[in-house]
Amino acid sequence: MPTHDQLPMVHHGADLEDARLVVYGVHGRTQSPGAWIELADRLGVEGLEVEGICWFLPEAAENSWYPGRFMEPPESNQPQLGQALEVLEAQLSALLERRDAGGAPVVVLGFSQGACLLAEYLLTRQPAVDGAVLHTGGYLGPRPRDFAKAPSGAMSSISVELFCADEDPWVPLHRAKETAAAFEALVASTTLTVYRDSEHHISEEAARRLADYLRRFLKD
Repeated sequence: MPTHDQLPMVHHGADLEDARLVVYGVHGRTQSPGAWIELADRLGVEGLEVEGICWFLPEAAENSWYPGRFMEPPESNQPQLGQALEVLEAQLSALLERRDAGGAPVVVLGFSQGACLLAEYLLTRQPAVDGAVLHTGGYLGPRPRDFAKAPSGAMSSISVELFCADEDPWVPLHRAKETAAAFEALVASTTLTVYRDSEHHISEEAARRLADYLRRFLKD
């Protein structure tokens, strides 16, 4: 059985050397990088003007980053959870090093289990990403938590967007709100959009908002 670190990132869109923006997209449970490829193509087909993006898409072993629910005690999701966080650390560090050497800005994007994993990673390790969009997710564990701001203040200038349905079957709204509050203490601005829905998906309105967010980084 392969582990997360044995599966390569999938590349989609612009070549890294020519990219105006790099998006690191983390898929949800039962999904694959193909979910983000479909979304990227959907944004292009709908004329939302998000050309010039290089998508890097990690893949979870057996399509799941960790076995249990995200609000279970983190130790119950080991060792897969720890392995997944280390994959994010290694892959994002490489992308950020390239950006610091003159490359394009790096934005992270997660949906469902991928959004939960990214929320945990961003809040605990606070890497110097240029932006983040988390759709239908929250930080891990059964209880509310506080997160100390890193001495580097690496995320203090970014904007974070979160989306959650009011009746999502997998992510309770209170955890999305708690996650937004945690980011508010660490970053320049945080926006939580709550929409009326009971489906676990990226709505058309959320896709448009995502396109608007990404376009901020594509201005010449």
